[in-house]
Amino acid sequence: MSQSLPRVVSTEWLAGALGSPDLVVLDGSLYLPEAKRDPRGDYRKGHIPGAVFFPIDEIRDHANPVPVMMPSPAEFATKVGALGVSSNDRIVVYDGAPFFSAPRVAWMFRVMGHDAIAVLDGGFPKWCMEKRPVETGEVKRSPAVFKARYRPELVRALEDMHRNLESHAFQVADSRGPGRFSGREPEPRPGMRSGHIPGSVNVYYNNLLRPDGTILAPAELQNIFTAAKLNLNKPIVTSCGGGVTACALLLGLERAGARDVAVYDGSWSEWGARQDVPVETG
Repeated sequence: MSQSLPRVVSTEWLAGALGSPDLVVLDGSLYLPEAKRDPRGDYRKGHIPGAVFFPIDEIRDHANPVPVMMPSPAEFATKVGALGVSSNDRIVVYDGAPFFSAPRVAWMFRVMGHDAIAVLDGGFPKWCMEKRPVETGEVKRSPAVFKARYRPELVRALEDMHRNLESHAFQVADSRGPGRFSGREPEPRPGMRSGHIPGSVNVYYNNLLRPDGTILAPAELQNIFTAAKLNLNKPIVTSCGGGVTACALLLGLERAGARDVAVYDGSWSEWGARQDVPVETG
């Protein structure tokens, strides 16, 4: 098995580790439609040397209408292996936002039993700001063997969220912006109701970051979660618009000391599209 990694690594750390035979760098960029950006095209124009593009919108459950839902362990293992990532590799993933979609990729690997993965603090923007080396084109690695070991404790489904309305077995934290959470702003996806899962609290994921896109220190994060009335010693499930920034919120919670955190994979793309579950506004 590969060596362990912290949840987040610095650009300095990655610059020193580049070229290590057991290290794989992934560009896991994904953007909202309104950004009008082509993540793979941007990757080809410039990426961290040796980085492989990880297509979140392809490595998903294609039978599910909800975007970017987790694929089966078998499909994940096949597609990740085809990218040249093995179960023995250490992985660093970044994105161009930053800290938007890279935590989603890290969470996917952890769900599939691979803990030796870290998110690059500050992402590609910080790397470029520091004038570190960049290469163009597309990197192709030799196929590898990845063995997935599914960890259901890191994932919650619609049924779990619905039961929780009565059981209150876990707290729910929503990482969307306050306007969408309250229902004052419309959802970007057509046909979606506005509001939030009843009883959930709002912690906008962008508030976990410094102006340079790096994540806040643990004590600063603890203050944010305490202000949101989240108890870090009790189970928490994170949600968002489409299951992406919920993973950034999960990473922030774990960095603050929470030990029992999972992601509602369908998030608002699933809950908000249904008429048989309640919605709260305000």
